[in-house]
Amino acid sequence: QVQLVESGGGLVQPGGSLRLSCAASGFSLDYYDIGWFRQAPLKGREGVASSRSDGSTYYADSVKGRFTISRDNARNRVYLQMNSLKPEDTAVYYCAADFVGDSGTHKAILEYPYWGQGTQVTVSS
Repeated sequence: QVQLVESGGGLVQPGGSLRLSCAASGFSLDYYDIGWFRQAPLKGREGVASSRSDGSTYYADSVKGRFTISRDNARNRVYLQMNSLKPEDTAVYYCAADFVGDSGTHKAILEYPYWGQGTQVTVSS
């Protein structure tokens, strides 16, 4: 059973940093794309960053240069380092995953079928 559990959210001042973690269980990260999306109040979901099984990464333009995604396949964990946070980064952040295997087909983050429960990030002074 695929499970994703996020942690590390909280309240931070503008310009501050947070590191989100996602613990995956029930599957091996080696064969999965994994990433983060967020949803702010009254806004749609936005794909933030992904780490693909082939080693490539993707970042939304809104977070490029500020956020860094990394994965530790041995520990089945993925991280999102968020620096220079802005009030508009306030949202619930979700970890999501998609099995790729040998298919070589990489979906957009918002199409990943497995999600965690989310962790709240609030950027405010």
